[in-house]
Amino acid sequence: PIEEALLERYGFPEAGTETRCYTNHALSYDQAKRVPRWVIEHISKQKMLGDADRKHCKFRPDPNIPLMFSAVNEDYLGSGWSRGHMAPAGDNKFSTRAMAETFYLSNIVPQNYENNAGFWNRMEMYCRELTERFEDVWVVSGPLTLPQTNGDGKKSVTYQVILARRSRTSSEPLVLGAFVVPNDPIGFSHQLTDFQVDKTKDVKNICEVDTCKLMGFKEFTLYITARKVQSARTLRRLEKAMAELQEAGIEPDEYLLKLYKKKEEELLQEKPVFKEWGDSRGRECKMRVRVELGLLNCDSLGEWTTTGSKAALC
Repeated sequence: PIEEALLERYGFPEAGTETRCYTNHALSYDQAKRVPRWVIEHISKQKMLGDADRKHCKFRPDPNIPLMFSAVNEDYLGSGWSRGHMAPAGDNKFSTRAMAETFYLSNIVPQNYENNAGFWNRMEMYCRELTERFEDVWVVSGPLTLPQTNGDGKKSVTYQVILARRSRTSSEPLVLGAFVVPNDPIGFSHQLTDFQVDKTKDVKNICEVDTCKLMGFKEFTLYITARKVQSARTLRRLEKAMAELQEAGIEPDEYLLKLYKKKEEELLQEKPVFKEWGDSRGRECKMRVRVELGLLNCDSLGEWTTTGSKAALC
């Protein structure tokens, strides 16, 4: 198949046993640890386009792996670890099947929640950004357990190797970057290059050709807020997303404001205006958020505020 040929265009990692191929990723599975040794995927600008939606996908055991060797969702329940994709769902908008296959637990490793939602997420976004400048991008990801001197003598990390080709007809050399990332919370002060390891000789360093710059705090927070707004199913969740943005000290940009108003209109058509907010205190909370965001003129508050609350809000 074309996709399988693309995946193995430059070969698979030597570590591991049997290679299992899926619609847009391949992997070697560790039956003892019940996690992948490595996962390789091919991404391109075209694969970022499509109607596949992760809300229709569920984490589940890989039907291709015997259950006695497979991870199950209960392994993560109450463990303190999140289910971290190695081949991200967001890289497969072109195919509902490809996206659903990334939710097989054979593609999942235990990740620190903050790392998974933060630094690792920004790494995945950078890989997608590369498709704007490179026609083909291959990414190999997986878990490592490295020795350390404290604790139980082991340190959990994840690694990612990025290989990119400018175009299929370009004479430019391939570019490559390899990164080993601690499976811990990583703040915005750290750069991707802080975790880069020795480059393979005779291959161009991707960070010398491209920026290797991850999304900053403000841009990333706006992005996450936009996702929360899009997925909000109630007015309460919608207002909470905007309130959290305000608490972070970030002003909503024009795109987010338009997204907010559109989602609010959708939700208002589904339910009475203040039904879910309950008592007057809840209504004031909603109004305060909207006034502070500049989405509501104080002169229009009228009867929706309780006695004396208009002065407090404005």
